[in-house]
Amino acid sequence: MKNVLIINGHQKYEGIANGGLSQFLVNHADDFLKEAGYTIQHTVIQNEYNIQEELDKFSWADCIFFQFPTFWMGTPWLTKKYIDDIFSAGYGTVTYDGGEGNENNEYGTSGLMKEKKYMLSLTYNAPSNSFSNKNGFFEGLSLDEVNVATHKTFKYCGATPLESYAMYDVYNGKLDMPKIKSDFLKVLKNNFI
Repeated sequence: MKNVLIINGHQKYEGIANGGLSQFLVNHADDFLKEAGYTIQHTVIQNEYNIQEELDKFSWADCIFFQFPTFWMGTPWLTKKYIDDIFSAGYGTVTYDGGEGNENNEYGTSGLMKEKKYMLSLTYNAPSNSFSNKNGFFEGLSLDEVNVATHKTFKYCGATPLESYAMYDVYNGKLDMPKIKSDFLKVLKNNFI
């Protein structure tokens, strides 16, 4: 695994979500992976993208690093549009082939990304104690369970998840950026070294 596609799924909302935290994580992922000997390509969803070029990047990548802020419990709508555009356009060539791929004809077994891995990196307004806490907002669901739609999209295409990362409580004004960087780099090390 030496080729990584880094996708910045941020969508700017002036004064609310300017993209600095997503860019912080993307920059540190880029630096870490380059230093570890990986070859990197980038996509910034908020910029215009060419669907065929994105499919070529998906074909090339051994791993997809997907950073996005969580807006209203899901991906920003531009990020969802990107997923719809790219994963659908990859039918029969890059993402899935439409048939059910195993001998039992089971749903979700026709993915063409079986040799690929992916990592979700997220920013949340919710504090970390909202997750995996039966009394918390997410009623006991873990970070990965809350992001089931994105995970299932990759699973449908056959990709294998790496450990997810999240920066929590981003609006509290008390972010400890050195600790956040250290925690993030530990997850990257677990996934890529």
